[in-house]
Amino acid sequence: MTPLELFERLEASALGTAIRDSAWLFPAIEAVHLLGLALLGGAVLVVDLRLLGVGLAQRPVAYVARQLTPWLAFAITVMVATGIPLFLSEAVKCFHSEAFRLKMVALALALAFTFGVRNRVAKGQPLPARWNRFVAICSLALWLTVASAGRWIGFS
Repeated sequence: MTPLELFERLEASALGTAIRDSAWLFPAIEAVHLLGLALLGGAVLVVDLRLLGVGLAQRPVAYVARQLTPWLAFAITVMVATGIPLFLSEAVKCFHSEAFRLKMVALALALAFTFGVRNRVAKGQPLPARWNRFVAICSLALWLTVASAGRWIGFS
């Protein structure tokens, strides 16, 4: 089976067909997906701005990161839970979409960076401000790429 045939089968699945054939399922799932994106963006932005030294200066970075990690995890869960059915409804379009491929690569990198580097830096020993800024800028760039590429899928 070729990758295209796999994507065709995924799109032809009962769930993909139901979402595609419904007048309201895709927009409803997309709305929840976007709410998850807003929550994820807020959780990422607050911690990254704190790493940049902007906002919440009265709170240590580690405190801010600990408070927002559950929200970040919940937002990622919501986005994956809604992203899969959205993908199933238009898998062939995604197969041909450079924006979709970029989003998936950026998503993998953003998740690995967030949980492998950024959260360790934010919750760990204080680092020089320039390193905190570097980590925050990398995090923001990765998540902005995920969001932008995701938005661009609609145009491809």
